[in-house]
Amino acid sequence: MALLTSYYLPGLHVEDHSIDVPLDWRGTEPERAAAEGLPAGECIKLFYRIICAPENVGRDLPLLVFYQGGPGGQGPRLLSPTSDGWVEEAVKHFRIILPDQRGTGRSSHVSRHSLAARGRGRDQAEFLKRFLARSIVRDFEYLRLTKFGGRAWTTLGQSYGGFLTLTYLSFYPEGVAASFTCGGIPHVPASAREVYAHTFPRMLAKTRAYYERYPEDAVRVAAIADRLAAGDVCLPNGSPLTARRLQALGSGLGMKPAPERLHNLFDTAFGEDDGSSSSMDGQLTDGFLMAALQNLSTAGNPLYWTLQEFIYADGTLEQPIRWAAAHEYASRPEFSADTRPLMLTGEACFPWTFEDDPLLAPFKPAVDLLMEDTEFDSIYDAKQLAANEVPLQAAVYHDDLYVDRDLSLDTLSRIGHSHAWVTNEFEHDGLHGSTVFRHIFQEALNRGDLERALQA
Repeated sequence: MALLTSYYLPGLHVEDHSIDVPLDWRGTEPERAAAEGLPAGECIKLFYRIICAPENVGRDLPLLVFYQGGPGGQGPRLLSPTSDGWVEEAVKHFRIILPDQRGTGRSSHVSRHSLAARGRGRDQAEFLKRFLARSIVRDFEYLRLTKFGGRAWTTLGQSYGGFLTLTYLSFYPEGVAASFTCGGIPHVPASAREVYAHTFPRMLAKTRAYYERYPEDAVRVAAIADRLAAGDVCLPNGSPLTARRLQALGSGLGMKPAPERLHNLFDTAFGEDDGSSSSMDGQLTDGFLMAALQNLSTAGNPLYWTLQEFIYADGTLEQPIRWAAAHEYASRPEFSADTRPLMLTGEACFPWTFEDDPLLAPFKPAVDLLMEDTEFDSIYDAKQLAANEVPLQAAVYHDDLYVDRDLSLDTLSRIGHSHAWVTNEFEHDGLHGSTVFRHIFQEALNRGDLERALQA
C-alpha cells in the first residue's frame, strides 16, 4: 500500500494510504484481482486512513472498517477520539480503517469537471453508475484482501453505510467477522417509491413539531417564502433562492439539534425583526442568504443528491425510478410551495434541485437518463442474507426521518443472525454521540458475537 504520510492527532495515531482500483469492476471480482492483478482498463484512487490509539502503534489489533453515510460522503475528518463519538470506544478495541468511498474526499473525486471529461449523455450516466454500492464494496473487499492479508474485519455502517453493509454481507460474507449498523437498514427488496411514501409523512410531522416548538418561525418562514415569490432573490453565488429551494433547508430535520439550528438560521432573516408581520416585509439579510447557501451548497459532495434515488436501484428494475421523491411531493398538496405554513422537505432530491444549483446543473442530463434506466448492478442477495451467519447488530431509531423503522425491522426479520436495538432516545445521527456504539458493542459482546471479531 502507498503510505502517503503518518502523524499524530490529539489521542490518535494516523496513517494515510491509497491504492488503485478499477473504475469498472464488471467482468472481474476482488478475489481474482487480488490473485492475478488488476484487470486492464482505467483505474481510480481509493484513499483511506488507519487510526489507532498512540499506545497501540505497532500492535496487531483487530480491524474495524467504517462505512460512511451518504451517498457520496467522505470518511470522517477527526480532531480527536471524542470528535466523533463512536471512535472513542472503538479505538479501545480496534485498529480503525476510514476509507473515502470512491468519488469522494481524497479518493478520485467526482465533480462537475470530472463528469464533463466523460463526454455527454449516456457516457456520463454509465460513469455515475460506477459509484454505487456494488462498486464501493468491491473496492473494500479488494482492499481487505490485498492490504490487510485477507483478515476478516468488523464493519460499522452509518446510514447509507448500513446499506453497504448488507451489500457486503450479500456477496462477501467471508470477509466479515461481525457487523454493526446505525440508522442504516434498508428495505429489501428496495424501492425508491416505497421509501418516499413512508418518509414524506415524517417530513410533515417533523416540520410541524419544529413549528410547535418555535411558533414564530412558522410566521417567519412563511414571510421568507412570500418574499421569494417575486422571483428576484439570489444567493451570494448568483443562484436563485425559491420557495421550493427554501423547503430543502429541512433536510437536516432528522438530526439533533436540527430545530435549534433552523431557528438560529431563520432568526436574522430580516433586519430589524421585532416579530411583527410588518417587520418582515423588507429585504432578506446578506447574513441569512450566506447561511442558506452554506446549508444548500453541494460543493463538497455533489454525489449526495446525484445518487440519492439510485441507491435503491437493485439489478433489473420493473420500472424506472422517474424522480420518486418528486412524484410523492406532487401527490401531497400540503407540501406545495404556495401552502402556509410552508412544509420543509427532508432527504429528497427533485428535478429543480439540479436546475437551481449551478454546481449540480451539469449533472442533470445524466441524472435524467438514469431516472429512465432499468439496468443497475445487483446490490442485495436475499437468499444469502437469509442464510447469513455473520453477527449483525443494528441500532434502529424509532423516529428516524430518513430510514423507516418498520421497513428496517421487516428486513432484519429476514436476515440470519441479526439483532435490533430499537430506541427513541436518538435521531438519525445518534452514532456521533458517545452512547450508541458503546451500547451495541456491549450487546454483541454479551451475546458472544464478537469472539471471532476480537481475535481476527
